[in-house]
Amino acid sequence: MKHRLLITALSLLSTLAISAHAQTAQPATWPTQPIRLIVPFPGGASTLDAVVRLLGVEVGRDLATPVIVENKPGAGTVIGVDAVAKATDRHTFGGVANSFTVNQTLVKNLPYKTLQDLAPVILLAKTANVLAVKPSLGINNLQELIAYAKKNPGKLSYGSFGNGTTPHFAGEMLKTMAGIDMVHVPYKAQGPALTDLLAGNIDLMFGNLPDFMPHIKSGKIKALGTTYLTRAPLAPEIPTIAEQGLPKFETDSWYGIIAPVSTPKIAIDKMNASFNKALQDPAVKRNLAERGIEIIGGTPAEFGKHLNTEVAKYAEIVKSSKMKID
Repeated sequence: MKHRLLITALSLLSTLAISAHAQTAQPATWPTQPIRLIVPFPGGASTLDAVVRLLGVEVGRDLATPVIVENKPGAGTVIGVDAVAKATDRHTFGGVANSFTVNQTLVKNLPYKTLQDLAPVILLAKTANVLAVKPSLGINNLQELIAYAKKNPGKLSYGSFGNGTTPHFAGEMLKTMAGIDMVHVPYKAQGPALTDLLAGNIDLMFGNLPDFMPHIKSGKIKALGTTYLTRAPLAPEIPTIAEQGLPKFETDSWYGIIAPVSTPKIAIDKMNASFNKALQDPAVKRNLAERGIEIIGGTPAEFGKHLNTEVAKYAEIVKSSKMKID
């Protein structure tokens, strides 16, 4: 009887061990179904969306499976990122930008843990930002803007495409570094904010340089400065904000891919390799260069290091500027 019980117990332990191994083992093949790429911005309303859609075609071709881009905007990208964090199908990934790391500090009670629930896949690219104003202000450079703002505290309004986005962060950083007061007007996407800037309904705005260039060239808005420490390759004629009296002012917009932390390593590695390959495609490189988008690429570990640095950087800026959700 004791012998039979021992055999039963050993059999049960063996079954549990096999089950545990099956849950943690890497899949033999991947992908086994279409890949879902969630973008936490409206369709066609962000540079991230354009980059993900362009590269998604190449990734789908390389991995021989459809890549379906799904837009889930809202709550400063929190809704879309949360959908990625909670996915369990091993085939869901997400596109993210600066707001992904800003929200760690800015948003109270995030439904996910930024650096624990989500895994880095690849840092794709970046673009410079530009500060632009409506021409009717009669302001021609950064120092004139600062002087006007100091004489008229709280009168100027600046737009952004959502709480925690780069334009919001840049606007608050400008307020802090220049010692001025402006009113933040958040929009759901860059398109509506830019439309209001062109219509003169808001006074100024930081935005992605490639998207603003046609309107700058036409004279519908005036560029006061770009946000790299050195002049942007797309518009070297526009001075930087740093060279106009704020030497530490620097922002950019970066774009990357994340996955649920439970995603198998084989999936992350394959997606990383496929995106890196797509970034080196001559047609893709030409397309991105024409838009003023600078290719980065690299390993998941390198993107992970970037995310840690960005979380720390934005936490300090949010704290020092007393940045809040409007």
